[in-house]
Amino acid sequence: MLNGNFAAMLQRVVRIIVQIGILNIYYYIGEGIVSLLHVPLPGSIIGLLLLALSLIFKIIKVEYIQDGAGFLIGVLTLFFIPATVGVIDYPELLSTTGLLIILAVIASTLISIYITGLLTQMIEKKELAKKETEAIVEDGEGELTID
Repeated sequence: MLNGNFAAMLQRVVRIIVQIGILNIYYYIGEGIVSLLHVPLPGSIIGLLLLALSLIFKIIKVEYIQDGAGFLIGVLTLFFIPATVGVIDYPELLSTTGLLIILAVIASTLISIYITGLLTQMIEKKELAKKETEAIVEDGEGELTID
């Protein structure tokens, strides 16, 4: 019993590591494109766009990165700790300029949350409609019969 639980946990850990590796591959492809073509965008953004296009065109399935992305989102706040501590080195950020920066960050965060909520609702409605259509066809209500 313990060996089965350990094996399942180990399998999940390996799956998360591999999925984070897939996400890193997209990041490094984006960095490579920026260095080769001198695109005026960060490599991470190019990689994110490539990942989004890969998901849209079904080059990779969401299941291939879902657990790894979920793990990274779960620990996302840890990535902001160094930036927050770094503010201590720049006391001028706590002046009027700093207040403006904080207001800009708050406004952009609220806009991002709002847009993310709208997109999530749209996706959820599409998936619900798709499931309802599949259920109707599965129940036989959508079939045509000739009497």
